[in-house]
Order: sequence, then C-alpha cells, then structure tokens
Amino acid sequence: MSQPPVSGRGLGDGLGEEPARGSRLSGGSPAVPGPRRGHGLRLRDFAKDGAGDACPPGPDLAAALAGLSGPEWRCAGATDEELVGLLGRWAGLESWAAAGKLGVVRELIRRRALPGGAHGDLPDAWEDDLSHEITPALGMSLPGADKLANTAWELGARLPGIDAALASGTIDSLKAQLILRELTVLDDAHIAEAEALILPELPGKTPGQLAKLAALAVAGVDPEGTRKRREHAEREDARVRLWREHSGASALAAYGLPADAALAAHANVGQRAGEYKQAMIMPGARMDQLRVLAFCDILNGISAAVRIAQAQAELQQQPAAPAGEDGGPGDDGGPGGPALPANSNLTFPLATLLGLAERPGQAHGLGALDPALVRDLAAAAVRSPHSKWCVTITDDNGYAIGHGCAKPARTTSRASPWTFTRQDDPGPPDGFGTWLLTLPDGRQLTVKLGPVPVTDCDHRYESRSYQPSDTLRHLVEIRDGACTFPPCSRHARGCDFEHAVPYDKGGRTCACNAGARSRRCHKVKQSKGWKVEQPLPGWHQWTTPSGRTYTQGPMKYPA
Repeated sequence: MSQPPVSGRGLGDGLGEEPARGSRLSGGSPAVPGPRRGHGLRLRDFAKDGAGDACPPGPDLAAALAGLSGPEWRCAGATDEELVGLLGRWAGLESWAAAGKLGVVRELIRRRALPGGAHGDLPDAWEDDLSHEITPALGMSLPGADKLANTAWELGARLPGIDAALASGTIDSLKAQLILRELTVLDDAHIAEAEALILPELPGKTPGQLAKLAALAVAGVDPEGTRKRREHAEREDARVRLWREHSGASALAAYGLPADAALAAHANVGQRAGEYKQAMIMPGARMDQLRVLAFCDILNGISAAVRIAQAQAELQQQPAAPAGEDGGPGDDGGPGGPALPANSNLTFPLATLLGLAERPGQAHGLGALDPALVRDLAAAAVRSPHSKWCVTITDDNGYAIGHGCAKPARTTSRASPWTFTRQDDPGPPDGFGTWLLTLPDGRQLTVKLGPVPVTDCDHRYESRSYQPSDTLRHLVEIRDGACTFPPCSRHARGCDFEHAVPYDKGGRTCACNAGARSRRCHKVKQSKGWKVEQPLPGWHQWTTPSGRTYTQGPMKYPA
C-alpha cells in the first residue's frame, strides 16, 4: 500500500515542520501550548513523554501517523523508543475508529426507534431488522450484529465515561466490551456508581485486569450483582457449541453451566481419566489426552470397563470384546469406533470414498474435513443402522445439480468396497436415472437421481398448494444449504421454506420462487422496506430499506 514519502526525521507538507508558537496550523486552529493535534509532529515527539503521546486520536493524528510511518509502515529513521510511541498512538487511533463505528450504529438505532422509553435521545427499543442492515454491511453474523448494537446502546445510554475512554484511546474495544459484560446486569443507578469506580483505574490495565476490576465493582455497589450475573449467564448464555479448530481437530464446549453441575462433571472426567491412567490404556499419554478421551466416552455412553477392555485387547493384538457388553453402547457405538448417524449433515465426496481422489468433505458446525477424516467418519456412519444416505451431484463450481435419496435394495453376505454403479444402463443422456450405492458392509442402496433447479426450472417439483411437497422442500434445502440471507448460517434443515413472491400474491410454490430462510430472517423479509427476488432459481437477491442489495448464491459443495 502506498504511503506518503518520508524525508529524514520530519515531513513536509505541514506534517513534519514544527510550527512556531503562535502560528496557525492547517485548518485555521491557532497553535497554543498543550497537546498537539497531529500536525507538526515529528518522530522525536513519540519518544517517552513526547508531545505525540498526548496527541488525541482523530483525523489529524491519523494523517501524521500515516506520514511518519511511511511506505509499508516501515517507520524509516525511527528509534525503538519512537516505534513504541507510534504503536501506542496507532492503537489509540484504532479505539477512536471503533468509537466512531459505534456512534454510527447509535444513529441507526435512533432511526429505527420503537415507541417506548428512552435514555436521552437513544430509544430503549428498536426494530429487529437493524441487525439485518448491519450484518451484510460489516460481514458479520446476526448474533455479532446484535452484540454490536447492544454495545453501542449501552455505552451511549448508560456508560458515557467508558464510551469517552474508548474514543480517547484510553481503552480499546475489547476492554470496553469486557467492562460492559460485567456491568450490564446493573440498573441505571448502580451502573453509574460502578463506572465511577472503574474510570480512574483504566490506564495501563490489561483486559483481564479490567474484567476483574469490573466484577469487583459490581459486587461492591450491588451485592446482588454477582448473583444476577451468574443467573443471567445460566439463563441467557447456556449453550453447547461444536466447532472446528484451526488444526482440523474438533472442539466441544458447554457454557452457562450451574457451578455445582460443572464441578461435578469436571470431577467425573478427572476420575475416569485416572482410571484410564491406572489401566495404562494409552502408554505415554498426557493426562489431558486421557481427560479428553474420558470426556467423549462419558458423553457417548462408553463405560470405563469397555474402553479398558478394548485398549488392552488392542495392546495384546487380540480381538476386542463385542460392543455392548459390560455397559457398552451396543449397536450405536463402541470404543473401537463409535457409530455415527450420517444424518448429522456430513458431506463425503464419493470420489474420496471410491479412492479416485483426495478431496475434502465438510460437516455443518465443523467445516472442512480432510480426506482421511472423511473416510473415518464415513466408516462410522456405515456402522450405524440409523444413518440416512443421499447422493448429490455437483457441477464444476460445486453447485448441486442432481440429487437422490438412497433406499434399501438388498444386502450381500460379504463386505465390499464403496461402489456407485448405474442400474438403468444406458439410462438418460443427462446422467440422471437409477444408480446403486454399495456400502462397505455389503448393504446396497438404490438412488434415483433427479435434477436440482439451480440456473433454470421446469417446475416438475411445483406444488399446487401453499405447502411444498417433501421432495421440493428437501431439494431446496440441498440447493441452498443454509438460510439465503447472506450473513446467516443457520442450516437449511432448520429453516422455513419461504416464498420470494408471496403465495397469496400469485407466487409459485416452486424451487424458482422459494428459499430457505431462518425464522428470524423470514420475519425480516416480510418487514417494511425489505424485498427478496430470485433472478435465477438458486440466487436470492435481498434489498434492504436503505436500498443496498446483497445476493446469496447456492451452497458450494466440495468439488
């Protein structure tokens, strides 16, 4: 990125030359003693106790920092001490920008006000579609937009001192959010009292230190505050989350737990891990590895006896005891490889299973699956009699263009590799028709492939009533994959089937006039000023009340 050139330790064009006392800076402001406003700053001003350290963040400081930092922010000619000073002011500028973003959100809140109470000029309630305006503009999730709007309101309405500290660069956005998270349970009188205790302690504190300070302030001004925070978390924040870590491994966590239940669960995991350590089921394993294994086994219903017997058998290279004995999970799992219902929204590239390619898969809530994991999860799905199998055909872009749900055909007496063969040879010229999917356990499933309306639609799946057929609903879910509002990631199976042009206004109940919408996005789409159009069956164009348009295409499968 190009930056203004640097000349030695100063800048021309009004930025590098220090003005004489009493002269005027650009913009007409008189140069008076006190903190400089950015113009005239030199690198040496950012040394310890220099004028640059006291320069308030704003457009003037931004211009000075850009010039002094130079091309690619290499800060030519700066000493280490001056570099640290520049770093601090860049951080202050970042906080100032964050405060500006919150200020704009507050103006949106004012313009989306609902009738009722207010704090000053900020309404206490606003239209639900505000977050839907924010999410596509900032590329954030709906919960993230909700949190941003709430932060903007709380700082503007109830924590003006914290808001000012953010704007001045005294604290950053993370610190402001941590303070808010602790104080938000307080009423107006107590929150003002707690803020007054915190403000003098802000400079130089780490996020963790400020969070502890805020928690103590809550307990000090309102002894019931600690209880309120805990009950609020148990009520509002209780959730279980599954996600993919950067390494490709998975993570599972529970939040908002009652303290007694969490302590008991943690003790049970530790006790089970201790049993595994004593039995030496994983020689050389760290205790954390054994705790993770114990955690999963307890949740999956695998007893310590079965796990230890399985591990000992493997160490001795002997067959394991049949799953289901001694309190094991029976047909639904076993320590050697738990069965996994494949209707957990797992996508396995058939080419990977057939050994023709090394393509990644994906899982809702986990993201990308490496090819080896694809094969492992597919094997686990085969072991479960509850798994449901579908086959989706994609084009070169990864869009679903064909789909069929598998139905039992017959079972052979021997295991076999994955195969997928045509049954109505030569079959239709477009590749659709009847195919046979053979699973490694010998089960054979019939799959009738049909087209998925993505770029055109012949209305073959159209329903003549308001409600779609099961087939139409399923194909729209396969095509869209998730809610069609671009930032919303709710899985299509948990969404409404919603008409773009309402049914009562002549809209068809067909794939070319419908999409998956989360219940919340469905309601927003029906709000004043919102419109959804489908220029092509698989593309959904949203127009917001502000006039901006955002388009969501079909789901892209691994191709």
